[in-house]
Amino acid sequence: MPQTPEPSVSGGRTDFPDENDSTCSNLSNRSLRIAEKEKKKSEAEAPLSVALTYFSEVKAGTPVLGNDELEGHLVRLERTALAQGLPPHAVSIMLEFAMSLRMTNAITSRVLRFLVPASVVPQEAVLRGVSWLCTQKLSQSNQLLFLRWVLTMFDMIDCKDNLRAIYGVIFSFVTDESMCPFICHLLYLLTIKEHVKAYRVRKLLDIQGKMGRQPYILQLLALYKVFSPEMVPHSVTSRMRTGFRNHDSTWKAPLAALAKRRVGQETPSMDLVLGLRQKPNRKKRKFHHLEVPDLAPAMGPNSRKGVCLQQLRSFSELLDNLSSIELPAQMGSLLSSAMALHYLDCVQDESAFLRLNFWLGHALQEEFFAGPVEGGQESMAEAAHFLSMLVSTQHFLQEGFSATEGFLCKFLEVWDGFLHRPQILELLSNIALVPSSQIKQVLFDPLMQLYFTSSVFFKCSVIECLSSMLRKWLTWHSVCAKEEGLNISLNNRSSMSLSLSGFLDSVLKLVQFVGRLTSAGLQLERCHTLLLHHALGFYEMVSDMYLKYSLPLFVMLPPGVFYPALLAADPIAVDRLGRIMFKYRQNLTYAKEQRLKQKELYLQISRSVYEEFNTYLVTMVGFLWNSVAFGLRTGLAIDQRLLERTKVANYSSSFNLVHHPAFINYAVDFHQQCWPERTDMDLNSIQAGRYWDWYVEYLYTQGFEGLRDFIKVSINPSATRQSTAHPLSQPSQSG
Repeated sequence: MPQTPEPSVSGGRTDFPDENDSTCSNLSNRSLRIAEKEKKKSEAEAPLSVALTYFSEVKAGTPVLGNDELEGHLVRLERTALAQGLPPHAVSIMLEFAMSLRMTNAITSRVLRFLVPASVVPQEAVLRGVSWLCTQKLSQSNQLLFLRWVLTMFDMIDCKDNLRAIYGVIFSFVTDESMCPFICHLLYLLTIKEHVKAYRVRKLLDIQGKMGRQPYILQLLALYKVFSPEMVPHSVTSRMRTGFRNHDSTWKAPLAALAKRRVGQETPSMDLVLGLRQKPNRKKRKFHHLEVPDLAPAMGPNSRKGVCLQQLRSFSELLDNLSSIELPAQMGSLLSSAMALHYLDCVQDESAFLRLNFWLGHALQEEFFAGPVEGGQESMAEAAHFLSMLVSTQHFLQEGFSATEGFLCKFLEVWDGFLHRPQILELLSNIALVPSSQIKQVLFDPLMQLYFTSSVFFKCSVIECLSSMLRKWLTWHSVCAKEEGLNISLNNRSSMSLSLSGFLDSVLKLVQFVGRLTSAGLQLERCHTLLLHHALGFYEMVSDMYLKYSLPLFVMLPPGVFYPALLAADPIAVDRLGRIMFKYRQNLTYAKEQRLKQKELYLQISRSVYEEFNTYLVTMVGFLWNSVAFGLRTGLAIDQRLLERTKVANYSSSFNLVHHPAFINYAVDFHQQCWPERTDMDLNSIQAGRYWDWYVEYLYTQGFEGLRDFIKVSINPSATRQSTAHPLSQPSQSG
């Protein structure tokens, strides 16, 4: 039988358990917990408010030594700031206290060092700080510390319009030699076109005359030159190192710790879509140098004169407001929106590119050279994501960034060939033309060390990277040659301009370098088929440089690539070699005709190019057509006694189109189609009479178009099928 609950007796009254008692008890406990939590929160906030009240009301001259109240409030604020950051009103109060020097310079230095904002820095607080800076009350070290703090927190300042309004006041500090590097950096971040004045340019040039060519002055002059080229008679190369140092070492750790505590966000898509990307949802990195910021306006809503990029939702809106677009507060945020990239591509804003390059240079430098050595899988994934975003951005704009090029030049010296290999090689392929005097040190030496100590697949990746690099150089040249004559500048925003001869020197060195890599690599990897095809792909482009890219440069492929391709067991390799020889013949023939007709003095073709081409031509015809392999006239002559010792019958015909290892399967198939009733296999019968012609046509039907083009223009068949090659004659004008 079911048991009934026992009654309880209390004070002469019998109570039966109520089923709602447990529910009421749970609600009561929950209320107590909430009340306790609110009490603790109010107790924690109370000391902070008390401390802020103290520092807002404390009088100047208050004693410091033995002031336990001051020390207690400082410790409490410092602990709060480093743990969770200070709210905006607290930042304003403490910055006002520190800059007004109500106590000693030591207290001011201590406050500035722990002044870490939790979210934003009020612009008015910075303005008050600048006004106190003008009083010259602070020690020089604290003045510099304040400027470093402003530069570190610059992107957290909620608005910059009033700061730009006092641009002239800030500029007046450039005459102070110790403050000049920091002031130039701050001016660089604040400058807009309206700020560029002739008297400011003259002042910077005067300071440069006294202090020498300081990089921070040159960098600010470069920005001025972008806005008003006519005012700055000073050229600054785009390949100079950044003129500004990083000043965030004092606040780097607490800022990173605060960022690490923020809520993780979802990883954004790599697709470039119109609008804003969602912020990444992931656990934060230790140092966040590669975190792309959100688009945020540089001006406040009351002083804004144009349209912010984040307000645009379609490409048509972008076109309608193209002349009134305002750039964001932080230039790195341009990478997070394809709308912003469309704007950069359409308008070609020089100042935007200059600032974006500065941001990229800082982020890459901090991540790969100044950051911690250790890194987990999460850090590796985030760095790979950022580099992939950078690759997609460069593909979108169809050009690279000078900051990326500077990073690559340094990174190659320490790269192990494995870290972010796909992204690094892809970025490397986008690098602009390197002058021939620097290309060996910057590019060839570090790549060569990695190439010869890595696997065949890394070798293939390097050749593919260099092929893509050369293709972009040649494409850019072909566009410049048609639009701007022979004066070549491979970067719109670069002051470096190369003559045709300088461009030819760099391209020649690159082609020769790849020739050395491929020749040695094929020997090391025993003529690996994949590496051979990457080498042939490179020389398919090199063989057609004159006709396809309008570049008067002729470089034959090296023997270390030609002979492995000619003797390869892969029919596609032999076919690609035939296409390469056909392209070489077309280009050399056309160049010779142009020189004879137009008497173009710049078109000089070395005699050795013709000689090398004719040697290759005779060799290919001898091997594939005339069955005279390893003969004296071929480039691969071998002593007859040595050949006889191999015990190979008919060695001279072992590499013709019938017996060649690459085509032996096709010969067998053709033989079976011609003589299906025969049980014996006599491939020599294919070489007799009309069967040879039919066999050659049969090979054409199998897709060997390169071989077909080579045979048709290079071989003169006679009645006996023994043919002669058509060598190219050398023009009398060529050297």
